[in-house]
Amino acid sequence: SSLSSSSFRSFLHRTHFDPTNDDIQHMPSLCTRGTECGSSVMAGATKCPFSYALFLCVAGAYTYHVCQGLSIKQQSKSTPAAATTLPPCKVVFVIGGPGAGKGTQCELITKRRSKWLHFSAGDLLRAERKKGGPTSDLINSKISAGQIVPAEITVGLIQAAMCEAYGQQSCLNFLIDGFPRSQGNVDAWNDQMSTHDVCMVLDLVCPEEVLLGRLLERSKTSGRQDDASLDVIRKRFQTHKREAEPIVALYGDLVQTVSSDVPVEQ
Repeated sequence: SSLSSSSFRSFLHRTHFDPTNDDIQHMPSLCTRGTECGSSVMAGATKCPFSYALFLCVAGAYTYHVCQGLSIKQQSKSTPAAATTLPPCKVVFVIGGPGAGKGTQCELITKRRSKWLHFSAGDLLRAERKKGGPTSDLINSKISAGQIVPAEITVGLIQAAMCEAYGQQSCLNFLIDGFPRSQGNVDAWNDQMSTHDVCMVLDLVCPEEVLLGRLLERSKTSGRQDDASLDVIRKRFQTHKREAEPIVALYGDLVQTVSSDVPVEQ
């Protein structure tokens, strides 16, 4: 049976056992004449075989118990969120150009539909970049150039976020904004997440001049470099038009197109 630190300290207290102290009166003694316990043990004199052996056994058991506990804690900390078995979920993709209001609309929906959670593919990528993981440099270079991050990275981060949400909140309904942004995103999703039901694709449309004004205004508080550079913004618009617009045709009847060039509540 396991030996806790409190029970070990209790044992030492009851027995007054201290290998650095002469006070061993409560321990049975098999010492021969002239043999001393306690401080004489530490001083190198003849040892009491019973008390010293008992101390080593108890100390060994306690050390084993502590090491086992630390090992379990380390294993639990190193277990990734994606290790959680995720049952089939309902998913709504929310797409649209940069500044179309994807995040804003998703926040409104989750306030009105409490069983749904919202993830931003862009926010997940920026968080991963900030962590400084093995893919952070690649993510940073793609975002800074207004290009699309490799699909496997994005889908892996979405999957991990969904698994964590399911494990902590038992959530099975997700709004994912800013995804998919290309055919490569769709292919990676189908390869890794085909068990989930994409029940709608919400497409937010807005004139580019309105989007440009929103991004420049947002850059004043967002701290995002890709919102502050006109060159990067233009590249993002071009990338969206080239890569994301075919997604609308791909999902066909699942697409619901909504104008986002109106007040938020509308």
